[in-house]
Amino acid sequence: MKAGLVYDPIYLEHDTGDHVENSRRLVTAMSHLRETGVEEKLTRVPARPASMEELEMIHAPEYISYVKGKVEKGGGWLDPDTVVSPKSYEAASYAVGGGLAAVEAVVKGKVDSAFALVRPPGHHAVHDRAMGFCIFNNVAIAAKFALSRFNLKRILIADFDVHHGNGTQDAFYADPAVLYFSTHQFPFYPGTGWLNETGTGKAEGTTVNFPMVAGWGDEEYLRAFEEVLVPVARRFQPQLILVSAGFDAHWADHLAMMRASITGIARITKVLKELAAELCQGRLVFTLEGGYNLRVVAFSLKAIFDVFCGASDIDDPLGGTTARKPDGFDEHIGNIKRIHHLEGY
Repeated sequence: MKAGLVYDPIYLEHDTGDHVENSRRLVTAMSHLRETGVEEKLTRVPARPASMEELEMIHAPEYISYVKGKVEKGGGWLDPDTVVSPKSYEAASYAVGGGLAAVEAVVKGKVDSAFALVRPPGHHAVHDRAMGFCIFNNVAIAAKFALSRFNLKRILIADFDVHHGNGTQDAFYADPAVLYFSTHQFPFYPGTGWLNETGTGKAEGTTVNFPMVAGWGDEEYLRAFEEVLVPVARRFQPQLILVSAGFDAHWADHLAMMRASITGIARITKVLKELAAELCQGRLVFTLEGGYNLRVVAFSLKAIFDVFCGASDIDDPLGGTTARKPDGFDEHIGNIKRIHHLEGY
């Protein structure tokens, strides 16, 4: 099995200073891949800048120009959470282009699966503004690119970042060609993603939100994927699976309050890999979103590549947590199943 890695040093040039979303996330992750011998097993997929036309698949031309102008003036804040520096526009363009390169490599069969290790992240960015550390919506543009460039008809985006991907949901809320599935802590930033947000018009039912209660962990995440994502994906029959991979649902990440482990993230990855093999010729592309504990990001990335490459054992040096979990999951998943007509699954 050939697994692809997209990475470019330009991603380190998005200088956010002491912000939690900083270049150390990628430096630590790449160092760990090298030290463990994983990098040499991977096929490198070169990143490239996205064109203006590609950015405009999701974003308003005026917004793109605004970001470029802000950067050319030396940088500053795009919103209360999102800062840019002199190289941020180039880095953000390459973050989008890295996802596009990964999609192309997978669809053309150069690799079986790929991980775009990019920054800045993207799933909060909406049509005309930045949000939550995100400038351009990498995964949403990748979906639009795959639909138009390769004439695909149906794409699944699975998002297990601890925050709801409001920008991705907005982009496809009325688009029946894209099934968006998200697990996320709720209520939490950005405040969207309740279970009754299911799409509109012909896209009714193609947005599947699985809001999570703070404190739920591996068991709850795995059931959400196995009992909700798997059947809705089988019903939808995607031709490509894209994944917004955020590692901030891990118990050691200080920005959230979930209790997932690296082993749990690997199990979710295995579900997605098996689903891709069953439904869409194994076509599977991950792109980095959140995750702010450096060790968690590094170990999780290695675990995902281990799954991609068929390893049976997962290295989880941080282990799990014995914290007591909140009750109510069975009732909650039952409600989501009823909304999406999955009773009995």
